[in-house]
Amino acid sequence: MSQQHFETFDLTIENDIAHICLNRPEKRNSMIPSFWEDLPTTVRDIDDNAKARVIVISSSGPVFTAGMDLNAFTPKDHSSADEAKRERIRHGAAFYDTARKTQEAFNALEACRVPVLAAIQGGCVGGGLDMVTACDMRYCTQDAFFTIFEVNIGMTADVGTFPRLVQQMPEGLVRELAYTGRRMAADEALSTGLVNRVFARHEELLAGVMAIAGEIATKAPLAVYGCKRVINYSKDHSTADTLDYIAIWNASFLQSQEMQEAMMANAEKRPADFVALPTRQESFGSN
Repeated sequence: MSQQHFETFDLTIENDIAHICLNRPEKRNSMIPSFWEDLPTTVRDIDDNAKARVIVISSSGPVFTAGMDLNAFTPKDHSSADEAKRERIRHGAAFYDTARKTQEAFNALEACRVPVLAAIQGGCVGGGLDMVTACDMRYCTQDAFFTIFEVNIGMTADVGTFPRLVQQMPEGLVRELAYTGRRMAADEALSTGLVNRVFARHEELLAGVMAIAGEIATKAPLAVYGCKRVINYSKDHSTADTLDYIAIWNASFLQSQEMQEAMMANAEKRPADFVALPTRQESFGSN
């Protein structure tokens, strides 16, 4: 088992599962500037160096995350009108770069080769919803709720909720949540397909998600990577294009030895001995 501590989360890697746990419950696990640096760097390191076959994101305390800590990104006040004007111009020009940087942090979850599972308890607010929509699967507790909170503070969500959420639930409901900023409870999230399963308590949630991650980790890594790649591709392409893509993918990557090992392991009722994904020679921003 390996462990690392960062300012906003802890990382544990064991049994081919990388567990990223947000560690600032006293601050409702809000996302400060270091989070946006450390999360994508950590995810890419896990992926590029084939350190795990599955990633689980969870958090500590009663709230999953309150989202972005806006105070950390608020421009400073200035005494003179000229200074204030210059700061507004600089802020406007820098905002685009900041938005793209935060977007890229969650793009890393979608782009990595291994599945990412989110275990959500309590509030999943603003940037938290942006993050979990970039994950492959979402699970939550009965007390969980989801909020596109940005409209409540006079802004439009910009870190990834809209392009992803409209693929995960009915568009009309996404619009309602976006325009009203209301909370969506766990049962509603389950009924709309945003989450896969609802657990009674946090302990049961984490145990359940780890069990699912453990099951995924027993499968052939290359086959799981192919599934993720093709599913992501299919979201933005026609059925015909996706069928062609999967045919090309299997023509390039299908390994008969891995298939034989999977069948033999199943017949012999033993864990399969699959080849790990190769380390990447360079990190890619998207898949």
